[in-house]
Formats: sequence, structure tokens, C-alpha cells
Amino acid sequence: MLVAAAVCPAPPLLVPEVAAGAAAELGDARTACSDALAVLAASRPDLLVVVGAADADHAGPYPQGSRGGFHGFGVDADVRLGAGEEGPRTLPASLAVGAWLLGRAGWGAAPVEGLGVAAPAAPEECLRTGRELAARDARVALLVMGDGSACRTLKAPGYLDERAAAFDAAAGRALGSADTAALAALDAGLAAELQAAGRAPWQVLAGAAEDAGLDGRLLYEDAPYGVGYFVAAWS
Repeated sequence: MLVAAAVCPAPPLLVPEVAAGAAAELGDARTACSDALAVLAASRPDLLVVVGAADADHAGPYPQGSRGGFHGFGVDADVRLGAGEEGPRTLPASLAVGAWLLGRAGWGAAPVEGLGVAAPAAPEECLRTGRELAARDARVALLVMGDGSACRTLKAPGYLDERAAAFDAAAGRALGSADTAALAALDAGLAAELQAAGRAPWQVLAGAAEDAGLDGRLLYEDAPYGVGYFVAAWS
């Protein structure tokens, strides 16, 4: 069953080497992510699964030891998803950021695996995936990587959409209160229009936590660069 979850944003800009001169701008987000990971470690899980959005070619499971990096962003920085033999596929960006966070935290509390969730996956498919993850072991924890809308400002990647702030506000409330029903109810079509990459991973979390009785805390919420970023801890 699910015993804890951490929700973190997934921009490669979280990695200081990628952000370069702008690294300080996400310092508070990194601190909040560290606090959320501490909640995961304190839950004494038997298994940690990092869940993040991926394109069709990178969807699916990633075993412990899978590697990734940020070479596409001009940075010679490699990451690894826990200790183990290198897997046959390279981690998608969302899981690579998750692996970086775990490496930064010195994660060793439990074996770790990854799961790339196809961005257009239907809500019911995501919920079913979450239920399956929760049944994987007696004590399962999730690190859920995903962003809110990318349409919060005129300079945002998706330009300004007046619906973005309300969408992110609803997502933030659900993440901060561990409201699985509200997460499950997020509109997949609207999320796609608003370029909210976290929708599918969040709904995987909703499925995993349906009967877990967890409480939630929102540790960080902001929209630097016009993208909604959230950090939450469920325990």
C-alpha cells in the first residue's frame, strides 16, 4: 500500500548546472523538494517509484540503475536511478530530474524504480496504474514529478491563457490536501491545452492513494517562468 508521496516539479532548471546564472531563482523549490524527500525516507518504504510524464517512446517502467542526463541542455551531467545495472533505455527528463533530486539527497532508504507515464494517458488509465503501483509491496512510496500549467504569463512557454491560474489553483489545493478525488477530476483535455505536464502523474498518485488515508501539505507553490510549480508531501 502507499505510505507516503512527494510531489515535485520536473523542470531541468532545478539542476543548478542547467540553470547556470539563474540557479538561485529555484532555490526555495529545491529546499522544499529536500523536505518532501525527507518525508519519504521517514516513511520507511520497501519500494520507491519515481513517476513522471514521458513521450510515447519513453513511457513505461525503468529498473533501478537506469541512467539519464542533461546533455540536451548543454550540460555534461549524468544521473542514475539508484544502484544497479544500467538499463537499456535512457530516463526521460522528468525521471532524470527525480533521479537528480534523489542523488542530491543521498537516497538509500529503499530500492528505487521509475515509471514514465504517457502525457495523453486517460485519467482512468492513470488511476489504474496508481492502484497497481500501490499493490507492488507492503510499503510503497512515490516521488511524483510534474508541473502545472505552462501558460501563466505572456512570457510563459505556452503564452498566457486566462484559464491557467484557476487550473493551477485547483491542482494546488488538491495536492496540498491529499484530495485524491479532486486530482482524479482534473480535466485531461484542459490540462493538455494548458501544457500541464503534471496532470497524468498526479492522477497516478490519486489512484495509488485512494484508500491510503494520507494527509497532505503544500510546501511550495509558485509560477516562475510562467509555469506552475508545486511541492507537496503526503504521509
